[in-house]
Amino acid sequence: MLRSILLALDDTPGAVAARDAALALARRHEARLVVAGLSAHDDGHEPTPLGAAAFAEHRNAVLAARQAAENAAMLQALREAAGATAFETLTLDAAPEPALLAAGLGHDLIVLGRDSTLGREACEDGLAPTIPALVHDAARPLLVVPPGWQGADGPVLVGLGDCAAAQRTLQALAQLGLAAGGPCVVQAPDAAMAEAAAGYLTLHGAAAEGIVPGEITPELLLAEARGMHARLLAIGIGGDRGLWSLIFGSPVARLLREAPCPVFIHG
Repeated sequence: MLRSILLALDDTPGAVAARDAALALARRHEARLVVAGLSAHDDGHEPTPLGAAAFAEHRNAVLAARQAAENAAMLQALREAAGATAFETLTLDAAPEPALLAAGLGHDLIVLGRDSTLGREACEDGLAPTIPALVHDAARPLLVVPPGWQGADGPVLVGLGDCAAAQRTLQALAQLGLAAGGPCVVQAPDAAMAEAAAGYLTLHGAAAEGIVPGEITPELLLAEARGMHARLLAIGIGGDRGLWSLIFGSPVARLLREAPCPVFIHG
């Protein structure tokens, strides 16, 4: 049962889509929503060359004022999008990865945009550098939302590999109720696993069916997600967690980069 959502918010297009997705989930599940944003002040620890203190102070003041203005604009846009939906705010004073890892312990789900930099440099491939660290280390599942996402009426698609992480993803998806109330398609490597997974999701309110497509590959899952207009793609990382979640060329990273819908993932 989804009771509390942590939304990481900045001004990237993916973060705006994540904001709307988190608001929709909060309304549907009557869940608490906490919105985490960047601090507007400088941490004061940057080395300053001799004679450059005045310049650095002025520059930091300008950057802080700019960040404060951006935060105010994001908060106003959030209020307008939220309407009557209540939310709380949280300031990320530390680097985004440790701050979100710590804050996430108090919530059921972390939601963020695929391109949400949260103060880091943007990546050319559109997958924010914060995401691999969260996939690898977070104790809670993530919902990674692509830029421009406005929802879809298709089923939840589950790519179920033969690993413990995939089973954790399935359990979290079911117990949070994210597959309930609609169709769900489970792709598994064998018929017994597909049937068991579909039955498990059905117990948690989903109209689920299991299929055996053969080898489950990123190409297959991406094509299926696009073809069925999936509203959600759920995947688990397998094998070496460090390799799968930290290397941007990995199969999981490709799914996160290219999925046409939000990706639910639990390490």
